[in-house]
Amino acid sequence: MKEATPIQEQAIPVILANRDLMASAETGSGKTFAFLLPTLDRLLNKPAPESGTRVLIMVPTRELGHQILKQGEKLISETRLQIGLITGGESFKYQRALFRKNPEILVATPGRLLEHLEQDTPDFRDLEVLILDEADRMLDMGFSEDVLKITEQCNKKRQTLLFSATLGHRGLRTITDSLLKEPEIISLSTVRDRHSNITQQVIPADDKLHKQRILAWLLKNETYDKALVFTNTKLQADALGPELRKEHLRVGVLHGDMTQDERNQIMGFLRQGTIKVLVATDVAARGLDIKGVDLVINFNMARSGKDYVHRIGRTGRAGEQGLAISLISHQEWNLMTGIERYLKHEFEQRTIREVAGKYKGPKKIKSSGKSAGSKKSKIAAKEETPKAKKVKQRLRDKKNIGKRRQPSGTGSQEAPREAGHKPLTRKPKKPE
Repeated sequence: MKEATPIQEQAIPVILANRDLMASAETGSGKTFAFLLPTLDRLLNKPAPESGTRVLIMVPTRELGHQILKQGEKLISETRLQIGLITGGESFKYQRALFRKNPEILVATPGRLLEHLEQDTPDFRDLEVLILDEADRMLDMGFSEDVLKITEQCNKKRQTLLFSATLGHRGLRTITDSLLKEPEIISLSTVRDRHSNITQQVIPADDKLHKQRILAWLLKNETYDKALVFTNTKLQADALGPELRKEHLRVGVLHGDMTQDERNQIMGFLRQGTIKVLVATDVAARGLDIKGVDLVINFNMARSGKDYVHRIGRTGRAGEQGLAISLISHQEWNLMTGIERYLKHEFEQRTIREVAGKYKGPKKIKSSGKSAGSKKSKIAAKEETPKAKKVKQRLRDKKNIGKRRQPSGTGSQEAPREAGHKPLTRKPKKPE
């Protein structure tokens, strides 16, 4: 892309003016270049060869850290600047050696960086710029306290830049009030963006085995360069990979239990085209910028609207067209409709004839002539009918029901006469 994106157009002048910044923009909008370009301009125009680390970029995941490292290395390839990465999965010995090289730019995840700070390894007294990328994700992962502990050891006169998918996160105010000074606020979009360049579909599925048949059909028949398949658990990802390979598909698996070397190898295979399909948990939903991802499939529906947005944001990047398909069982239908309400967008429902199942979604209640006899109408009719007044009967009256009442003065009782009832008369006996 030769033209600046909207977030780059608005954020770069603010950063060059040395002001603190809070910015939100949708996934794939070019946020990384928005903070890297003006920060590198500062380092090149104001040399400080005797200082320690000058720029610290904190990120929530290793994948995002590697992505920023890769982009940073391309930008500084013709300069004297150095950039380093500190994340879990690497040995402390190797990382301590990296600190001794004193790179101007350091990309790090909060957990591992705090462990080094507790051993007095890095020195951030000369820090000029602190950048928090995907700050909302760091809060969701429980890094709030780690971030605050790290920033306490940073230069107080630094410039602070905060980038997030949304500025409405509940815990964000705690960080912003502590770290930013009169920040400029840029909010171009929110996580509820409809992603107009991404077609969003749902396919009802009977059960897990039916989902596997639908998934295999999609991966064999849809047109795509690369595809991402998301599951909610590591076990599901590990189980799904071999099943898809049985269908002669080139598939890799990515989740949090893998070592960094294994992750790097899988990502390398995907970028090179050795594999075309990546089955992943949400660890891959953020920070991955892979060219050619045309198709995203949610084998399990995302657990929240925010997770859904970040999953589908792996396709349709930089204005390209993308397709996102979610396979929905009856247990996930309410979750899906909740995400629709969150996004304020109705998904397109799709049926594939070749692998069609029985489940089509919740049954709709049809209105018919019998509706008058519905529970609601019966209640209304009951309310309209006046209730007959109950007459209290005494016990002795109940005992005498049906007995004749005798005339007064005798021991018998005379039965009550009804309207139109003739009195009984006894015929005289004939003489014998």
